Amino acid sequence: MKNIKYIAAAFLISGMLSAQNIDINAMPKPAATPVINIAKPKTFQLKNGLTVLVVENHKLPRVNIELTIDRPPLYEGEIAGVGGILSSQLGTGTTSLSKDEYNKKVDFYGAKIGFGESGAVANTLSKYSKQVISLMADAIANPKFSVEEVNKSKERAIEGLRSEEKSAEAIARRVQRALTYGKNTPRGEFETEESINKIQLKDVQDFYEKYYTPNNAYLVIVGDVKTDDIKNLIKKEFGKWKKSKAKFTALEPAQNVATEVNIVDVPTAVQSVIYIGNISTLKKKDPQYFSGVLANYILGGGGEARLFMNLREKNGFTYGAYSNLSTGKYSPKFTANASVRNEVTDKAVQEFMNELKGISAIKLDELENAKAKLKGQFIMSLEKPETIAEFALSEKLENLPEGFYNNYLKSIDKVTIADTENAAKANILPNQSRIFIAGKASEIADSVEKLGYPVKYFDAYANPTQKPATKKIDANVTVESIAQKFISATGSKAAIEKVKYLTTNASGTVQGMALELSTIKGKKGEFLMEMKMMGNTVQKMVFNGKDGYIVAQGNKVPMPEEAKAEMKAEAGLFPEANFTKDKVELKGIENINGEDAYALKQGSTTYYYSVKSGLKLGELKLQKANGQEISIPTYYSDYKEVQGLKLPFKITQNINGMEMIFNVNSYEINKATEATFK
Repeated sequence: MKNIKYIAAAFLISGMLSAQNIDINAMPKPAATPVINIAKPKTFQLKNGLTVLVVENHKLPRVNIELTIDRPPLYEGEIAGVGGILSSQLGTGTTSLSKDEYNKKVDFYGAKIGFGESGAVANTLSKYSKQVISLMADAIANPKFSVEEVNKSKERAIEGLRSEEKSAEAIARRVQRALTYGKNTPRGEFETEESINKIQLKDVQDFYEKYYTPNNAYLVIVGDVKTDDIKNLIKKEFGKWKKSKAKFTALEPAQNVATEVNIVDVPTAVQSVIYIGNISTLKKKDPQYFSGVLANYILGGGGEARLFMNLREKNGFTYGAYSNLSTGKYSPKFTANASVRNEVTDKAVQEFMNELKGISAIKLDELENAKAKLKGQFIMSLEKPETIAEFALSEKLENLPEGFYNNYLKSIDKVTIADTENAAKANILPNQSRIFIAGKASEIADSVEKLGYPVKYFDAYANPTQKPATKKIDANVTVESIAQKFISATGSKAAIEKVKYLTTNASGTVQGMALELSTIKGKKGEFLMEMKMMGNTVQKMVFNGKDGYIVAQGNKVPMPEEAKAEMKAEAGLFPEANFTKDKVELKGIENINGEDAYALKQGSTTYYYSVKSGLKLGELKLQKANGQEISIPTYYSDYKEVQGLKLPFKITQNINGMEMIFNVNSYEINKATEATFK
């Protein structure tokens, strides 16, 4: 025991002496770049053209299987969306197994199998790898299509399109792509309800027979398998997959434009979605690839990059701003993007352009930091078997030079400042960029036009249109007259004054989860909100007019002072009863869900009232969260009479891009008491 104490003391003293020689302010020196040895796949090809790559990795008893069909984007025309419908059909049964039988087998093996219009993926325990390979092959080579399943897929696709009708992000992706490549081209077309409805069973079958084929397909298997053990199985099962003689037409050429702004008016948008970019020619096999990757990382690759530090940290315009230099085989391009508050859209665009122009000059510390980050990410990625599969596939698909991934780290080390600056100048083109904005044109258009770039306007389906006109308000319309029209449309002043408490019971779904929402509002500013999921309270907020608390995840905390101040400012069931021109500002007429509405602003809230009916169509609240100001829109529709009052039975709210739709089950008038808010 004594010797142990002496040894421990010796170690302690030694450590103290060593510590005295350490400069804690000095950055640690990076270790030498490690040598990477990535296993080469064993490769063979079936008679039908399918190329198989097997990478044996026996560290874990798991197997990853990935099928990729290498083909250019296809023009689907009047039946745009047929490829997506096809992908939803695969795995819904085969010529020998029903849908239920197929799913039971997959579940029995504890496997996961997913299908897309240009491939499939699966992962499983190695002891079931042969069975799962057979199941995947069966779904691919022997699919069973039916009118019933196709119609179900069409219904889901249309439901998805409808859910995105008001999404500025979804509209931005669609129109930006259509303008870049042309809406009647393979890379620019998009599906609509009309095109989905036109898809028939035969269209799906024809697409499968022509384009879902092994001719240019690659099957990559990585994990705890032995090539010799599964080779005959693959030949047997995937050999049944029939090849096609279909030819692919060359993609229509796309060109960059002299920098211009394209605006799509999304009247319900609470933020502007900005995409700035240009078509590039950079490919992964090009000598400039690593220089380009580093240039992009410095510009917008993460939380330390220039765009993020400028637009978020310095200016507070957005939660995040990023860029991407895609080297995809068929659509290489550069893009930078962010979602920003409407009122700073013009400033955000200007800062984007400043950074794009400035990336042609790079500092040594930026380059060294980017190198360290990318090398670290690459080394960490090697821990995942699917990464090895991607590397093996990438080398084949993109015709990469021998040892591309084994030399990956060394290639990064070789890049100089001059290399990075030249790559930025060649691929990030601020003078040939399309500045695309999807947002509320009534709030952003005038200020964006002052930036000096040509501005063009488009609708949500990429059709040219005119700048939305500002509608004039009749001279007789005032804040007071709008409030009075609302009160009359809702019921009457006497009916409103009788309401002391109003309870709303509603149900809805959020990202597929069923929710129950109950709110109680009082005339003196009292407020109670309780949200339940599967009968359990997930959030509760109570305010008695002066003080309150919040319950979330079982924890009860006092209501923040800022929240209490907001509650007090919004006191009253019907604030319209107290609207006067000295308290409320008439902002103009805006389009709310296809209907003209007067916009009245009081403090941080803007209310919208139908020009035609006088009913409230919605409201927009500005709230501060995590140092950022966010906009929360709420829309009201489906008005029905309840005890002499017209109240909305559909309430839609959007928080950070997540839409929540609630259907009101019932209203209760004057059923609450003061004790309700304790």
